[in-house]
Amino acid sequence: MLYPPFLKIMKRAAIGFLVLAATFATGVTAQDVHLEKALRVLATTPLVDGHNDLPWAIRNSEAGPHDVEVPEHDLRKETSFHTDLERLRAGGVGAQWWSVYIPFEAVEEGAAKVQLEQIDIALQIIDKYPEAMELATSVSDLESAFGRGRVASMLGMEGGHAIENSLGTLRAFYAMGVRYMTLTHNGTLDWADSCCALPRHGGLSEFGNEVVREMNRMGMLVDISHTSPETMNDVLDIAEAPVIYSHASARALHDHPRNVPDQVLRRLPQNGGVVMITFVPSFLTSRDQATIADVADHIEHIVSIAGVDFVGIGSDFDGIESTPVGLEDVSTFPVLLAELSRRGWSEEDMRKVAGENLLRAWREAETVARRLQRERPPSTRTIGELDRTIGQDH
Repeated sequence: MLYPPFLKIMKRAAIGFLVLAATFATGVTAQDVHLEKALRVLATTPLVDGHNDLPWAIRNSEAGPHDVEVPEHDLRKETSFHTDLERLRAGGVGAQWWSVYIPFEAVEEGAAKVQLEQIDIALQIIDKYPEAMELATSVSDLESAFGRGRVASMLGMEGGHAIENSLGTLRAFYAMGVRYMTLTHNGTLDWADSCCALPRHGGLSEFGNEVVREMNRMGMLVDISHTSPETMNDVLDIAEAPVIYSHASARALHDHPRNVPDQVLRRLPQNGGVVMITFVPSFLTSRDQATIADVADHIEHIVSIAGVDFVGIGSDFDGIESTPVGLEDVSTFPVLLAELSRRGWSEEDMRKVAGENLLRAWREAETVARRLQRERPPSTRTIGELDRTIGQDH
């Protein structure tokens, strides 16, 4: 990433600040050459975290009714969450995908309504701290925000149940700023099989295929975390743009249904997608306590199968109760990169895992979307038409 000379000076000055902040937050000495190497990377390359559940953590906190949740939590101060402004700075976070998760059970009260509320909470958070955060809906927005020293803030939906089987609703969420959607959460949908529920379609239904095609046309990243291997393969069969896993790990290292099989990883380079390795302990190991070494092991396994150009970081901070030892909150990202440095990683490859791979995949998805928008109009297909279902049209 290239910056004007004055911004390069600012970035060099930021290295010293990050060293002090990270030392204070993590207890690692500033003389650690691997930490200093990590901080050099983060001063000039945005660390892009694929998944942080702070908006849902705020909604579920004890602050009170929905309309007072965001004002009751001041991120300028230390919080009980994994996330606040000081720790974001110490962690060198350059860009954050804020998950606007809603539970599968929200379909009972109107999933689209609950989804709108979560988007509203996330936008309130971003708007409340203009000195520290900036909404980003494109790669260009992200790079501009990072250049101004702000955390580029993107919205990612977690679960296609929120669109209520409607492509029009999907497009409305895109218009509100959502730039990725996890096709399923833990429940199987009318059009896609999940990782963690009984399959109904053998992957994607015909309407599920249309959802993926429409996401590609819009430029919304297709996130296949939480999906079944059959759904993953169906998506890779039809996707015209790179996919992502916003928070997942390697099934070969730990046989968990939320993790990615090697067979799928081998297909990833042809698609150009990125697996963003998560910090969820139960996805990393069967031991009682996960560690930073486990996360690094999963990163290196993705590299060994797919290559270094197809891996990133997706913490799931504030969506997990426990964390790996050494990765307790958002201030600890430099320590993870320092661990990779100790294992012999070059600065070039550290930059890739920190954020460059995700930026490349997103930029390619934007290019594909521009082409597809010239070639075809928004889809008006329905689930009733495509899947011959009864009572599913909206």
